[in-house]
Amino acid sequence: MNRTLPLTAILLGLAGLIPFVGCGLLAIGEDVVTAEHGFTALIAYAAVILSFLGAVHWGLALSDGAATRRVQRIRFAAGVLPALIGWIALLAPMFVPAWVSLVILLAGFIATPVAEARGAHLGYVPARYIALRWVVSLVVVAVLGCVLIVRLAGAHVSI
Repeated sequence: MNRTLPLTAILLGLAGLIPFVGCGLLAIGEDVVTAEHGFTALIAYAAVILSFLGAVHWGLALSDGAATRRVQRIRFAAGVLPALIGWIALLAPMFVPAWVSLVILLAGFIATPVAEARGAHLGYVPARYIALRWVVSLVVVAVLGCVLIVRLAGAHVSI
C-alpha cells in the first residue's frame, strides 16, 4: 500500500501535536492548580488521540474488500486495543497514582506505531502514513516522557 498522503492529513496530524505540547507545558508549570488541570487535559487528550489512532484501522478494514478475513480481524483488533489502553489510562488515577496514566499512555504510543510499521511492512497499512505516525509518535512520547520525569522529580518549569 503506497498511497499518497494528502497534505491536509499531514498538516492536521502535525497540528494535533499542539494540545500535547500546550497541556504538557501546563502540566509541569509552577502553579499547582494550573498544572493539575494541564495534567488532566494531557491525559484526556492523549487517550482520545490513542483511540483515534486505533479507529484508523477500522477504516482500513472496512474499506479494503480485498483483504482476507485474517487481515480484517487483525485490523479490527488493532482498532480496539489503542482505545482500551486510552480508557485504562483515563481510569487509572481512580486506583493508582495519576502518573501511572502517563506510563500506560507511553506504552500505547510506543506499541501502536511499532505494530503499524509491521503492518506497513506486510502491505496492510499505507507506508506514507507510517512516516507521519513516527514523527507524531516521537513528539508525543517525548512530551509524555518529559512530563512524567518532571512530575516524578517534583520539579516545575517556569513558563
